[in-house]
Amino acid sequence: MLKKLYPLFVAALCPSFSAFAGEPAANDIGVKPFTASYSIIHKDDPVGTASRQLSYQEDGSARYSYSTDIEWLIFSDTRKESSIVQVKNNKVIPQHYKYDREGTGRDKHYEWQYDFANNSAFDVKEQQAIKADFSQNLQDPLSYHLQNRLNLLAHPEQKHFVYPVIKSSGKIKNYVYQYDGEEELLLPYGLVKAVKFKREVVDKKRITYAWFAPELDYLLVKLFQVKAGVKQFEAQLTDLKVDGKAVTASLPSKEKQPH
Repeated sequence: MLKKLYPLFVAALCPSFSAFAGEPAANDIGVKPFTASYSIIHKDDPVGTASRQLSYQEDGSARYSYSTDIEWLIFSDTRKESSIVQVKNNKVIPQHYKYDREGTGRDKHYEWQYDFANNSAFDVKEQQAIKADFSQNLQDPLSYHLQNRLNLLAHPEQKHFVYPVIKSSGKIKNYVYQYDGEEELLLPYGLVKAVKFKREVVDKKRITYAWFAPELDYLLVKLFQVKAGVKQFEAQLTDLKVDGKAVTASLPSKEKQPH
């Protein structure tokens, strides 16, 4: 079962960035380079780790990457995903997407290049191009996470988000996220206040919940998935570095609070 769970962790919402190394472009929201680490939990047991990273390139683009390493019984799974993008007027423009998976079962590799100006996407693996309408803020399977954080930063009052995503198959699918309240969470990282969103896939009886901390510029701090009413997996923030420096929770953990 666990080998089916990872893609849904990827489908959660992720951090975003500014357009240029060093400083954001005019009208763009700036987020400093960071590394966020998570613990992946299955049936209340830690089974692996995950990492999200943002870095800036000399050519003005930003690189967002995501990786996981899972070991559970005889099952192993290592995945790496990256997206090179530009940001203009707080809109993420994907340029290059790469995905690699190794471990138990069949290995997988996908790579796409995007031409925003000519509304086309090129499948490097299959060596073929398809038409893609980027005028609708079309995203790749990772970059839409970044667009979501930009949207939360720019419009924290908004309760509903829709993202058209070009899948690795070349098909376009809308990802819909709905506000689902606010909570105070006790995580390995510490105690944080967060806003909660959910994404429901009705035909698969699956709901993914994601929590973002306003005090951390809407960084994803927790992820939880339910399928047909049964808990599948959970991911919790353990450590955070911004600009290479460790960031600690502004709220003390409940264990450390005075009685």
